[in-house]
Amino acid sequence: MSANPAHPDWNCFARTNAAQRWRKQSATMGRQMTEAIVEEVRVDPGMKVLDVACGTGEPAISLAGLVGESGHVVGIDISGEPLKLAVQRAQQRGLSNIEFRQGDAHELPFPDHSFDRISSRLGVMFFGDLPRAFREMHRVLRPAGRIALLVWGPMQQPYFESTALTIVNMIPGAKIPEAATAMFRFGDAGVLKGGLEGAGFREVEEKLRTVDWTWPGTPEEVWEYFQQATVPFRPLLQGIPEEQRERVNQAVLEQIRKYYDGTKINFTATARIATGIA
Repeated sequence: MSANPAHPDWNCFARTNAAQRWRKQSATMGRQMTEAIVEEVRVDPGMKVLDVACGTGEPAISLAGLVGESGHVVGIDISGEPLKLAVQRAQQRGLSNIEFRQGDAHELPFPDHSFDRISSRLGVMFFGDLPRAFREMHRVLRPAGRIALLVWGPMQQPYFESTALTIVNMIPGAKIPEAATAMFRFGDAGVLKGGLEGAGFREVEEKLRTVDWTWPGTPEEVWEYFQQATVPFRPLLQGIPEEQRERVNQAVLEQIRKYYDGTKINFTATARIATGIA
């Protein structure tokens, strides 16, 4: 998938290294988004849950803590490197009711009606064939089972305006890469809802939700993290002329400092959440 500009290489060394180095800060930043989808998927003890495009482990790990020993959670992702970190995190928490598997959302390796719940946090934006992936989710979900998907809302929000959009505004001819544009494909109301309904889901509801997206550290740290971990924007970052790089760095840091209180960066993040019943 890495050869296709619409499909970023989530296995790249820089991202894997960043996930390890900044794991506590990243977890803090994404905590309220994780809490939001956990709330929406509505699991009970004993349920079997599939977390699609689980990356480094959330919300699968949080859900495993809720379904209890009688329940089971499977996290699946097409990229192997993030799953290694997910396994480590689950082991550190002593979870025995969770497993992680490498696999493609377009061809889920499970029998029909295998799960009570399906979740996906910040992943479905990158699926190459959305109707097919949504049909697969519907297939493996049990009748009356619930799905909850969380995706990015509009791009115009602090984290991206301070970083990527600052660069675009400074560098003539610079543009948001195709893979990064895909991150916001559900920014308009009704797009995600329509996709789920087209795959056979019923009682589909969709809403915007704004949560804290707080980085516990300095502007320099969060800017370094963005450059290493936010893979879809890598072509934009690589396209900065060397003679302008320092000027761009200072401009980005100036924008980030507007949200800095001396100990943390107080961004907010706007996500779109859709839920439905099989």
